[in-house]
Order: sequence, then structure tokens, then C-alpha cells
Amino acid sequence: MRALAAALSVIAGCAPPPPAVVEPAPDAEQIALALEGRTALTEPIRVVFDWQLNEAGVRVRGRGVARIEPPYKARLDLFMGNNETLARAALVDGDLRLPPGTPENVLPPADLMWGVLGVFRPRMGTELLGAERMEGGGLRLRYRYPDAHELRYNVVDGSVRSLELVDDGHVVQRVELDGDDGSRYPAEATYRNLAAFRELKLTRSTVESVEAYPPDIWDPVGREIR
Repeated sequence: MRALAAALSVIAGCAPPPPAVVEPAPDAEQIALALEGRTALTEPIRVVFDWQLNEAGVRVRGRGVARIEPPYKARLDLFMGNNETLARAALVDGDLRLPPGTPENVLPPADLMWGVLGVFRPRMGTELLGAERMEGGGLRLRYRYPDAHELRYNVVDGSVRSLELVDDGHVVQRVELDGDDGSRYPAEATYRNLAAFRELKLTRSTVESVEAYPPDIWDPVGREIR
């Protein structure tokens, strides 16, 4: 237990402290609508990336493919070095579809999964609590789930830079994005499940526009693709 607590402290300490709140932003709904428009999917694309999973000090890595299509459809496949599939999932709006036997908690929940792709898409049924202007010029949007968990979007220059899932005032899951190369999609995304001491890092390799995908790829239970 002491080793686990120490490990959790290390992971939590990887992220810089959040900027301080300067003042409330009175136009929260307008900020949210503008962010939704700026990050909306515009065409079918295929993203190839490298991934690294770190769990309790054990690291596994491989390659992955994300297939993305408007309005809100995404398919994610993670392959290990021996070409074996580690995980696959489809995300249709807020419905995260996982085949039976998928390792638990390797992939983020639906809201945070959209965040990994740089897309602002709070789950239906969440309540917008408000917006705040942050030190350094950023913004934070706060949402509340029916179970009282809170979701926070940290936005800089009109782009989502991080998301945090908060339980009783404590961050339990986090997504951090690096998009400094000017691309529409993050160059790197890191998902951390602090409670499970698990980190998944995705590093973008290529992005290409493609034709519309066949409908059955959004059913990862019935079809494995590469």
C-alpha cells in the first residue's frame, strides 16, 4: 500500500500545478458553443500514432490507428509490437462501445476520449456550472454529472489543452494535450487514471483525409480492422 501511494504521488506530480482563477467569465454558454464549433469534426480522417502504456512501472508500447468521421464517430485500435490487438473501441457521440474482454480502464471514458482527439464534447445530461478566466489568459469550463462528479475543460487560445475528472475535489482522471505544431489534432495526448496508477500516452505519427468509412467499423464487437 505504501508503494502504491508513493506511485500515485509520482503520477500526480507529473503535471504542473493548475493556473490560478482570475475571475468568473459571465458568458459560459457562448464560450462552450464557440469551442464546440471550433473543435467539431469536418471530414473523415485516419490518424496513425505510437502509444505507450505504463501501469505500476510496467511499460508496454506499440502502434495504433484512429478512424474519425463527422459528426461524432471515432474508432480506436491499439496493436502491440507482435501485431496482437491490445484494445479496440468505437465511440459514437457519447456511446463508448467495447468488445467483451477489453482490458478495464486502459482507455478513457467517452468525454475524456473525445478530449484525447482535441474535440470538445461533454456528455449529454451534464450541467454547465460556469466558466472562469485563468491566470495566463486561459479559460476553464466546469460541468457536473448527475452523480456529482465534475468535468473541467482547460482551454488556451481556443483549443482544449487538458481535461480533468474530479471527485469530491480531487482529480481522479486527467487528459493532457500538446498541440503546439499547429495541427488541428493534438501531437501528443496523455491519459492518466490516478486511482488505478495507469498512464496511456499517444504520440501522433500521421494524419490523412480519407473517404467515408463503412458503417460496420463502428461495431468493434463484430469487426477487427487494421
